[in-house]
Amino acid sequence: MNIHEYQAKQVLQGYGLPVAAGVPVLNANEAEAAAKALPGPLYVVKSQIHAGGRGKGKFKELGPDAKGGVRLSRTVDEVVANVNEMFGNTLVTKQTGPEGKQVNRLYIEDGADIDRELYLSILVDRSVGRVAFVVSTEGGMDIEQVAHDTPEKIITVAIDPDTGVTADDTKKLNAALKLSGDAAKDGETVFPALYKAFVEKDMSLLEVNPLIVMTSGRLRVLDAKVSFDGNALFRHPEIMELRDTTEEDAKEIEASKWDLAYVALDGNIGCMVNGAGLAMATMDIIKLYGKEPANFCDVGGGASKEKVAAAFKIITADPRVEGILVNIFGGIMKCDVIAEGVVAAVKEVGLQVPLVVRLEGTNVELGKKIINESGLNVISADDLDDAAKKIVAAVKG
Repeated sequence: MNIHEYQAKQVLQGYGLPVAAGVPVLNANEAEAAAKALPGPLYVVKSQIHAGGRGKGKFKELGPDAKGGVRLSRTVDEVVANVNEMFGNTLVTKQTGPEGKQVNRLYIEDGADIDRELYLSILVDRSVGRVAFVVSTEGGMDIEQVAHDTPEKIITVAIDPDTGVTADDTKKLNAALKLSGDAAKDGETVFPALYKAFVEKDMSLLEVNPLIVMTSGRLRVLDAKVSFDGNALFRHPEIMELRDTTEEDAKEIEASKWDLAYVALDGNIGCMVNGAGLAMATMDIIKLYGKEPANFCDVGGGASKEKVAAAFKIITADPRVEGILVNIFGGIMKCDVIAEGVVAAVKEVGLQVPLVVRLEGTNVELGKKIINESGLNVISADDLDDAAKKIVAAVKG
């Protein structure tokens, strides 16, 4: 689960981390009061969407020469003007795709005198099985380019879970970021606090870009992007309250109600499978034969007829779906249950696109019998390769 920047900073403030004063704006009429509540004289107006690259983004409704989604303002009147121009419009960044995201929240933050911009993130480094800091002296909006062109400037420091961030780890991080004086002293508290927040709140990503050294020599968290492990959210009701469903795909929200693993993609062939490995293989073979998957939809190992029907409805609700491939290997999941769910869903919502079904495993013959006797226009397949060829051919017409 993702949260907005201002929410992430509120979480980090609870761990004593240095962030600027700021006020979220959920209505454009709140802009003037929000700005007047800050010290000034420099303000930063930030679009709050679940996507990076906001500063370089462009608003669909404004001209190509308009400012991006993060703007400096030097007076309260300028803050109000920027808020009025940004609020409710659609911001397109490298991470939103061409459709962009509507800006329904803004964050007005006190400005900072910046000496240097650094990059810092914490994530799970699966190559070593530990939480790790990833840092660079090249912070700011072009960190992706830095990673591509000069990967040696990005340094990883893995943390021993038994000790947490040690004095030796802090020295490595200070050296990697070339911190000295007050900034290095701040690092002695900032790095352990960031790690503590990551672990205690079950984060999957904590990105600070940039972490800045101010002209005063002190560190400050200037931006914050946080994602949480969805499997651990039951432990954090206070984090669940921060969820903004307007930033999520409606189909993914519906899928979460049924405990379905659903991720919307950019292709045109819907996939219903059971198991993440089978899902990956199914998507790969669809691409091999020249088409793109429209989603990753995993009904899991113990789905009911109702859950399968819900998954089918979610897939067919996507207007980009031009064909559906149901690929089930029945172990715990029985093929007849899948068949009953598919038949029930098709009879309720109709079938406007080609449907290929490949069943194998427990009760496979009963499952095929249910499909064959349903009267539905379903294309059966013998194996995954056969299924992929048939759905691609059907979609191509």
